Amino acid sequence: MTTREQATATAPTASRRSKITPERAQEFYDAVLDQLRRNGYDALTMEGVAAQACCSKSTLYRQWKTKPQLVAAALRAGRCTKFSASDTGSLAGDLVAAARNAAAQAMPDTALMQALGHAVRQDGELRGALREALIEPELASVHAMVERAVARGEIAADHPALPYLAAQLFGVMRSRPVLEGRDADADYLVGFVVNVLIPGLGLTASDRAT
Repeated sequence: MTTREQATATAPTASRRSKITPERAQEFYDAVLDQLRRNGYDALTMEGVAAQACCSKSTLYRQWKTKPQLVAAALRAGRCTKFSASDTGSLAGDLVAAARNAAAQAMPDTALMQALGHAVRQDGELRGALREALIEPELASVHAMVERAVARGEIAADHPALPYLAAQLFGVMRSRPVLEGRDADADYLVGFVVNVLIPGLGLTASDRAT
């Protein structure tokens, strides 16, 4: 065997995984999330995503191997925080601002949660991706609001209502479509914050920054 032949034989095999730009990958992820919201997880197929994203099915399989892996990647790429708010100077103001921000995402996020409801119970990777994309950013944002309020002396760190704050914010946004058949819009979420959350924390609407 010649030196060149030996080098060829011992060289590492080139990866068959295609190189996809971040912009192109985002197009795939957008197609996945769009089809999830419209059709649900069970109806989502690699063929359907490929058709919407104008690519071959083999491209998706080379990159992500399985449908759960592709969906998990799309969830993580779509991570964003809805209960975020700039520091308004008061916890009441922060909560009102967060409610307004969350209202813009209430419908697509509720649809996504509903579409993945059964699948996440069966697949740990999907469950972790959903939590990473939709749950943990919100918990961190609410925690930051509370920390600022405690530091300002607005509220005690051991206030008995604080452990339920995030659950209430999540719950009201997810439950209105089920209870009333309507999305939790800005008026609804702000009304809930002003009339339920703020009094429950021992604050008043006048405490919020204007």
